[in-house]
Amino acid sequence: MPEFTALDERFAHQIPEPFPNTVQFHPDWRESLFHHMHPKDKPGDVVILTLAHFPARKLMDALQLGRVGDVSTIAHHERVVSGDQDLFKVGPVTIDVEEPLKRVRLRVEECAEAPVAMDLTFTARTAAYGLRRGTMKAGHDLVWDQSHMFQSGRYDGWYRHNGVTHEVTDWIGQRDHSWGVRTHNRCPCWIWLAIQLPEGMLGIWHWEYPNGALVYSDGCFAPSDGSPPIPVVRFHHDLHWLDAAGKPTSYELTGDHVTGLAGHVAFTLEGGRVIEVEAEGRWAQRYSDPALPYKPGADNPPVGGGLCEMAVRTKDGSVGRAIYEVTGQWHHKYFPLARGAGFPPHGARPGPDERAR
Repeated sequence: MPEFTALDERFAHQIPEPFPNTVQFHPDWRESLFHHMHPKDKPGDVVILTLAHFPARKLMDALQLGRVGDVSTIAHHERVVSGDQDLFKVGPVTIDVEEPLKRVRLRVEECAEAPVAMDLTFTARTAAYGLRRGTMKAGHDLVWDQSHMFQSGRYDGWYRHNGVTHEVTDWIGQRDHSWGVRTHNRCPCWIWLAIQLPEGMLGIWHWEYPNGALVYSDGCFAPSDGSPPIPVVRFHHDLHWLDAAGKPTSYELTGDHVTGLAGHVAFTLEGGRVIEVEAEGRWAQRYSDPALPYKPGADNPPVGGGLCEMAVRTKDGSVGRAIYEVTGQWHHKYFPLARGAGFPPHGARPGPDERAR
């Protein structure tokens, strides 16, 4: 007999099953909210807050990420879900959608478990853009199958770290809402960019196999006047990691020596307009901890790369700020030494599980 929740009273079902059943029963199926923010005209702190529901695990979690000054601010909060997946609250974290597609409030209570307390409101400055569904497999195993939306906005309010309160007035950033399967530590490489310009937001989610072959690419330019986003039809990237001296460097296995990212990207929009962007910046949140040694053959190897806070300039002279995410486990340019096993087969070295097939 199926179990029902309050959501089953709503006209919101998408498959002939009650909530919280999903189209695939998979431990990594999640529906996730992601918010990031930073000053729009100068380098500064980066505040990141996530919240995700894992139906197969019956769990909801929230991540606090980012950097205050030079201090990384990381915390993980988790709770059991029992028919209350529509309550966006985990430990000290609460997210309220006050007006759909317009305004979202983010709150984190001050407590020992939360490195950053906050009360911040996202107000949309662009229309939301829905990316098409993307899928990737390793043999018969599903590694990635998701839909995704993103939207640029301003943030106002305050956050508090180590007893110091920081006022936020007209910061800029982006929110994402994604749903589906993503096993992060089996993904070869993706690039996710959120570029904030006075004219609007440039966003892309771009996936490649280890040899550089394209898996998926979708994004847009969303004008700040709220008019309909313009799809990206072609994306080119030529980025490189930076060491402590600001020189290009290879990530090698764990990237412990990497401090930032720089390089050139180009977006071709529907209709033919090309926007070229030069950028340089430093870590806002790295995904592996240099203090924890890498263990070859580990069941859950650390994920490469992370999020960088970037200063950007377009070829026509527009300047802005951005967050660049380059992450994954094996890519000929960004992650030349593979971690883990069971990668998608195109251009990839098979792990033991795939050699057995």
